[in-house]
Amino acid sequence: MMVVGLTGGIGSGKTTVANFFRELGIPVYIADEAGKRLMLSSEEIKKEVRELFGEQAYPGDEPDRKYIASQVFNDSEKLEALNNIIHPAVAADFQRWLSRQNAPYIIYEAAILFESGGNEKCDRTILVTAPHDEKIKRLQFRDNSEIEEIEARMANQWSDEKKLKLADFQIKNTDLALTKSQVEELHEILLNSRKN
Repeated sequence: MMVVGLTGGIGSGKTTVANFFRELGIPVYIADEAGKRLMLSSEEIKKEVRELFGEQAYPGDEPDRKYIASQVFNDSEKLEALNNIIHPAVAADFQRWLSRQNAPYIIYEAAILFESGGNEKCDRTILVTAPHDEKIKRLQFRDNSEIEEIEARMANQWSDEKKLKLADFQIKNTDLALTKSQVEELHEILLNSRKN
């Protein structure tokens, strides 16, 4: 089955695009949601995260996401160590999920698809882009975040320019109707590429 990676910088509208693919009947796997689910359910992950960040990381059964985020935002080594715990578990979970799908292709949505090398496991990749100011506005509205905090999170991701060099397709997400029509066009291209 064809695996199509979907990514984009924070605030670009990946989820919106993923939902448009869902409306077309395409199964969507969202890596970040899987990571959150596994942090709740996997005793192995809980143990390793506690070892990395201390007992504060899991005051009870649930992770203290704010505390963990505060530990990794300005510490790239700790962020990498956390990713090395979560990513293999997500990769295994994805393979189990993939084996149960029956569709012409599936969407694998991941925020750091290129940064993590996840694009190498995809047959095609889509990058969702939006203007910088638009991303900030969306994040302020969605998360009630301060601009400084948003900029710090953006700094942990590659620029759109860098990702565009690796992406097979780009969806410019500035207007919902236009975004939806781009998804529909891309859906046809992906269906046809399977036949060729």
